[in-house]
Amino acid sequence: MNNAVNDGVWSGSWVAERLGVGLVGDDALPALLGLALRRNPKRAHLLVSNVLGKHVPQSPAVVYDHGFRLGRRVAAVLGEAGAGAAAVLGYAETATGLGHAVADGLGAVPYLHSTRRPVPGVAPAGGFEESHSHATSHLLLPEDPGLLAGDGPLVLVDDEFSTGNTVLNTIRDLHARYPRRRYVVVALVDMRSAEDSGRLERFAEEIGARVDLVAAASGTVRLPEGVLEKGQRLVAECESAGCGNDGAHQPGHVTEVDLHWPPGLPDGGRHGFTPAHRARLEAALPAMAGRIRDALPAGARRVLVLGFEELMYAPLRLAQELERGADAEVRFSTTTRSPVLAVDDPGYAIRTRLVFPAHDDPADGPGERYAYNVAGAGFDTVVAVVDSVADTPALHAPDGLLARLAAHVPHVLLAVVPSYVPHVPERPVMLPEPLRGPAFSSYAPEEVGWLLQDLSDVTLEAPTEEREEAIQSGGAHYAESLPVEYQPSEQYQELFHAALDASAARLAHAVGVVTETVITERSPRPVLVSLARAGTPVGILMRRWAQFRHGLELPHYAVSIVRGRGIDANALRWLAAHHDPRDVVFVDGWTGKGAITRELAEAVEEFEAAEGVTGFDPEIAVLADPGSCVRTYGTREDFLIPSACLNSTVSGLISRTVLRADLVGPHDFHGAKFYRELAGADVSVAFLDAVSARFPEVADAADSAVKELLAADRSPTWAGWRAVERISEEYGIHDVNLVKPGVGETTRVLLRRVPWKILARAGAGADLDHVRLLAEQRGVPVEEVGDLPYTCVGLIHPKYTRGATGADGKAVNV
Repeated sequence: MNNAVNDGVWSGSWVAERLGVGLVGDDALPALLGLALRRNPKRAHLLVSNVLGKHVPQSPAVVYDHGFRLGRRVAAVLGEAGAGAAAVLGYAETATGLGHAVADGLGAVPYLHSTRRPVPGVAPAGGFEESHSHATSHLLLPEDPGLLAGDGPLVLVDDEFSTGNTVLNTIRDLHARYPRRRYVVVALVDMRSAEDSGRLERFAEEIGARVDLVAAASGTVRLPEGVLEKGQRLVAECESAGCGNDGAHQPGHVTEVDLHWPPGLPDGGRHGFTPAHRARLEAALPAMAGRIRDALPAGARRVLVLGFEELMYAPLRLAQELERGADAEVRFSTTTRSPVLAVDDPGYAIRTRLVFPAHDDPADGPGERYAYNVAGAGFDTVVAVVDSVADTPALHAPDGLLARLAAHVPHVLLAVVPSYVPHVPERPVMLPEPLRGPAFSSYAPEEVGWLLQDLSDVTLEAPTEEREEAIQSGGAHYAESLPVEYQPSEQYQELFHAALDASAARLAHAVGVVTETVITERSPRPVLVSLARAGTPVGILMRRWAQFRHGLELPHYAVSIVRGRGIDANALRWLAAHHDPRDVVFVDGWTGKGAITRELAEAVEEFEAAEGVTGFDPEIAVLADPGSCVRTYGTREDFLIPSACLNSTVSGLISRTVLRADLVGPHDFHGAKFYRELAGADVSVAFLDAVSARFPEVADAADSAVKELLAADRSPTWAGWRAVERISEEYGIHDVNLVKPGVGETTRVLLRRVPWKILARAGAGADLDHVRLLAEQRGVPVEEVGDLPYTCVGLIHPKYTRGATGADGKAVNV
């Protein structure tokens, strides 16, 4: 049933006849490939390999031999010296075993495969996307980052090349980090079009490296017009008719087999597999296969060794060893994430399908998993091989894999391979999970996770006058205490709501522009990391836009950054352990003179040097960039962002962040307070809802603005910094830290610091209504200036003492 040709029928003929899809190329293609229909909105057809050991049970000797012979061909291409210096990278999930076999054929070389399973404590050394796949994020998690850092050839192995996009994405990512002179791309079949082949050649010229190609066979897939829609209709018809659904038989027996797997031997290439590991495995294989053989029922004639998703190589080698010494016919295949239609027809590659829930607590959440061509294939025994992470209650549940197998096969053996745990340097304290609302902040829990510790029970507030004197005298850092939260008057609250009504659409447009720019240029699925706290409402709005416009559920966190002290290194450590740093996009509300932009760049550089982690991009994405400090922004206009008008009551009731040695240890997140008592004045969610309600009306305009922006020169000019230096000298301040440019920063000066005077651009209108009101309340003069590059600038009193300003904290008139 599972061969390439059944009674003279090619296992791609059913699809070819109904959709007009055909294979054109080498004569070997029909023997290597069948066709099936995907349950996937991006592609109609699936090329089903008969020799990969994934969807179609095959002789393990045949599966291994195809990979090994490709490895020998790579060795011939590279020559002795090149082959000896090479490293091999395989693709999850389908090519993990193939890549390992290629590495074996190449010689004594290290092997690594990508993975979709994040591993706590292991920082990704890279990552990439697989554009056509149903589950795209690939991580590279070598225990030894040096495995990818060599300058010898890198051999990339996939089961097929359809467009070459995955390979391009991988080489682009790795070449930026670990440039090398030569790559070899390996596949069982090369099915790229002439255009796609030319693109790989042009890409090689662009990066200045040689890229060779080795494939067992090549050709193209002939796709008629409208094939996607026709395929989707055909899938719907077949699924409603119950194609390929086997009725269950009487339950079989499930028995566990202890393999006595060698301690400390990796179960595969997820974290790297060295020549020394290979020698240990080779030595242990006969005894482990012998234990499986001894556990087989008497008279077993047809045995399937079934691997588990990315765990392909260890089960394949066990099956190969079992095949050598067993009287039974042995076949090998694995379970998979890929949703494929089953049709019980000799001319179709996927005859039957078993469906069961994921049983390894996957990072992307629960979902269906599949075993193809197992039911109805005449197996009297299935040996299911899983790693220990996947040996969960879900595996043993009534609807789990073991029960589904036992319903169709008389005997099921379970062999569990210990999941390899890389050596991770121990830290005295494990970092906690992010804080979330409603326990911490008034935001919904999915909107933001705070990489902070809760200091709500600690008294940290000090009068503004005392704080200013201590900060300017050098007696304390501004992050060691908190200002008393400003409670807005009724008149000021009315100004906030009027400003929000007037600017909501303008804000929505800027949110759309910055979010689309991030998704286009930075990552198709960014991890948004707001700089607490002003960046947090912006990060939530960007997350909402991505959901509104693209259906994306982006991760979003808030972290602390402190001027003069840098970003919270423990927060970066947590992010690196849970996400690919290259996907992280730091978010803030606005730029002033660019101090935080510089602070972040320096902090990230220091962190990566100290931790050996790479990939964080320190450039901030901001809603407004009036200082011209960044390339990623929604606008460069200096206009009123209403969230700048208030403090915690527009930021989820969270304080500014705190960094004080007696409260924040070397392995703690920075701290902050949750002002639960201010819930009656909270407008945090109302602000978000008012802006996101305007998304539909600005969507088209935002799209047009993004196109123009992407084509424009957005190089930072740092005009804001130069203006601040000029103002500092002109007004005799001689300290740029006391000059706060822009509407947002000026508002902060009036709310938190001891202001000296406000400079306002002549003719500035409603954007400054709230600034004028606050200045009036605090007795601060507002001076109109003709050539100001910002709408306004707040000046902190340069020589503040309580005696100079009076007990009420108002600035002196000078």
